[in-house]
Amino acid sequence: MNFKQLVLLVLLYVGMVSCSSHKNNLTYFMDLQDSGTIPADSYLPKIQPDDELVITVNSEQPLASAPYVLPLYNPAVKDELMKSSTPRMQTYLVDTDGYIDFPVLGRMKVAGMTVEELRDDLIAKISKDISDPIVFVDMANFTVVVAGEVATPKVVKVSGNRLTILEALAEAGDITPYGERGNVLVIREIDGKREYQRLDLNKAETLLSPYYYMQPNDYVYVSPNTIRQDNARYNQNNAYKLSVISTIVSAASVIASLVIALTIK
Repeated sequence: MNFKQLVLLVLLYVGMVSCSSHKNNLTYFMDLQDSGTIPADSYLPKIQPDDELVITVNSEQPLASAPYVLPLYNPAVKDELMKSSTPRMQTYLVDTDGYIDFPVLGRMKVAGMTVEELRDDLIAKISKDISDPIVFVDMANFTVVVAGEVATPKVVKVSGNRLTILEALAEAGDITPYGERGNVLVIREIDGKREYQRLDLNKAETLLSPYYYMQPNDYVYVSPNTIRQDNARYNQNNAYKLSVISTIVSAASVIASLVIALTIK
């Protein structure tokens, strides 16, 4: 074996080691069987302080249910151009103690309940005065932040009460090839405390996690893999080197100009 062949073999070995060290699985749930059943967990979000709720009450007798309905409000301001604004439905803002002020029923504790539990509770209380009331409850502020190594980091606005982490990532353009699918961080606020969980989307067990279904104001962060981090460090080092070289060249230019000026004199 000559020297050139030896060098070639060494370079080939280094390349294989480098590629293996940066291996990144791009497939979700790699250990999932070809078929099977996974029990569905409750996905309904829990109402928290500062949530904004849309609640409507109807019945076969509109006049009877009217006292339980907030009046519409006009968002128009004094500006003449805004006087034609369409009246909008008022919402209920959950206070810091977890209460709302509901017409007729008064102050109600709603924090910790799901929208279905609140709906059923309202139906039970309103049914004492109205036959077969129809109550609708929805969250107006259900948003999830998706950031990190995704195609389009964004705030995802949720219509309805159901959103999985896969749907949230899809809304953000999915994880890039430089994202760690085995290291997705979810930060969640529960009872005034911030809790977090790291999910491995390569494993099927994530489908059973309570963090699989998103809650309002969840923050999802996809960590960059080693390739992205190495590239970032490389770019930062190059930028620093260019800055140093630029400074040296500028200083040399100034010194040369001074030398030329002194020589001419």
